[in-house]
Amino acid sequence: MQDLKGADGARGPHGADILVERPEDGIAVVTLNRPGARNALSISVLRELKQAFAGLGADGSVRAIVLAANGPAFCAGHDLKEMTSHRGDEDGGRAFYSETMTTCSEVMQAIVACPKPVIAAVNAMATAAGCQLVATADLAVAAEGAKFCTPGVNIGLFCSTPMVALSRNVPRKRAMEMLLLGEVIDARTAADYGLVNKVVPLDRLMDAAMAFARCIAGSSSATVRVGKEAFYRQLEQPLAEAYDYAAAVMVENMLYRDAEEGIGAFIEKRKPAWKGC
Repeated sequence: MQDLKGADGARGPHGADILVERPEDGIAVVTLNRPGARNALSISVLRELKQAFAGLGADGSVRAIVLAANGPAFCAGHDLKEMTSHRGDEDGGRAFYSETMTTCSEVMQAIVACPKPVIAAVNAMATAAGCQLVATADLAVAAEGAKFCTPGVNIGLFCSTPMVALSRNVPRKRAMEMLLLGEVIDARTAADYGLVNKVVPLDRLMDAAMAFARCIAGSSSATVRVGKEAFYRQLEQPLAEAYDYAAAVMVENMLYRDAEEGIGAFIEKRKPAWKGC
């Protein structure tokens, strides 16, 4: 287990804000570990998350990543106490707020750009930027008692950056409902919206997230990598351009050794032996 040390308090077990573990071959678990602060995203936590996803993305032994949390909340969003403490800065906090929002945006983009699929295991409340983490993850499993909210409008701070991920993952009017009303939705509603893939009892949460991870880890890492990149790239393209791009990706993918092996194994009715290329 790797402990990534943070500069702030409210830490949980092992004395680190972020824990990175390797419970099984091919699978990494990144755990938010500030239970006393409801896993709020301080600037140090954001930097550590960015580092963790960059490192795991470059690690050839990792094929899937589970994002989990310790404590009574999955993530309460930005650390509002830390942000408020900077109002006394010479510039009123502008530089710190800019660094925080930029770093948070970089974390979300690092998750999308990570060649390894990221699966959120949501144990409890995911608020504001915490909800943004769930929306940004490639897959999400929620415990039955988990709740979701983008409540910034209620405190005079519209959830503009969470809006980016939310509006790309749930229907437009549902996203606007969450953003404009700031109300809490339960796990089943989140599943109906498409924010999470599956809802399970809390004691089965990690089992369900790990089942997703194992399935992904059992596939060709090269195929998963090219597929995830293509998925997000084509989403932002016009229809005809998206088809041209996706067709070109499939041609290149067809030339991979793993595609040759996988098709051959299917025809020969045997288990493929992936090479990762």
